[in-house]
Amino acid sequence: MAKSVKKIAILVEDLYQVLEVWYPILRLQEEGIKVVMIGTGSKEVYNSKEGYPIKVDTSIQEAKPTDFDGVIIPGGYAPDILRRYEQVVNFVRRLYVDGRVVAAICHGGWLLVSAGILKGRKATSFFAIKDDLIAAGAQWFDREVVVDQNLVTSRKPEDLPRFVLEIIKLIK
Repeated sequence: MAKSVKKIAILVEDLYQVLEVWYPILRLQEEGIKVVMIGTGSKEVYNSKEGYPIKVDTSIQEAKPTDFDGVIIPGGYAPDILRRYEQVVNFVRRLYVDGRVVAAICHGGWLLVSAGILKGRKATSFFAIKDDLIAAGAQWFDREVVVDQNLVTSRKPEDLPRFVLEIIKLIK
């Protein structure tokens, strides 16, 4: 029987944090995991905070949660834009409810708040949004990575090696 290829979505919008998108892409590809870049549908190319462009593979309007083993929500200011799209919020919520991997780093936790999936969960984030996660019901920790069942969270780019390693462990 052929081994099925695992597939993970990475959500992007303008002002994404460049390392928090590109590091996971490269590491997941090294592991043989298919990475699909999904945008809000407002355009085909989004720019990082530093102006580095990324072309998406599809829009949220075309993406089906059942096609993915997980989703990564990078930080920067992109999550504040992503959370304004009901389809993005529903996509993340559906993956979470289905028990698939939902991973957020830095300000990515904003989207977890909007998806309403933090109540009673352990999580971390960039310290500036700590209060938002706590208000949403999370138990917040200042740790490199926090794994709570299918939820993986990290604080900042320096945490990327452990963050992505934990995603790989759960996906495989």
